[in-house]
Amino acid sequence: MKFNRKSQVKSEIPTASLPDIVFMLLFFFMVTTVLRVFTGLQVELPDAETIQKIESRRHTSYLWINRSGTMSFNDFVVDPDDDTLYQIAYKYLIEDNQLIMSLKYDELVPFELVAKANNELRKAGALRVNFATDVKVR
Repeated sequence: MKFNRKSQVKSEIPTASLPDIVFMLLFFFMVTTVLRVFTGLQVELPDAETIQKIESRRHTSYLWINRSGTMSFNDFVVDPDDDTLYQIAYKYLIEDNQLIMSLKYDELVPFELVAKANNELRKAGALRVNFATDVKVR
């Protein structure tokens, strides 16, 4: 005797709860993701009458100089008297030929220190140098 099955077993994956799972994952990643913000050294930028904004932050490296004369290039503390600024800047310029060096220095820093840093960057081959300032409010 032959038996007929009234229901057949389906081998499909249920997708009714898929949107809920996707939104829970999206919410989880939005809450747990931390965007790294580089703050650098504490500096008060000098004022300027007009400024020109850098097009892309992707191809920008920052050199910070605070009031005490401490220099920080991206995440590396450098000594203005030895070759470390030249070596690190040269390494970054080899990796990215569109790199812009942005100098963010305190307004009370002696300009001799800024000129020394600028000369080290030029020795490394950095010809695109930006001097960061604040806009002077009238």
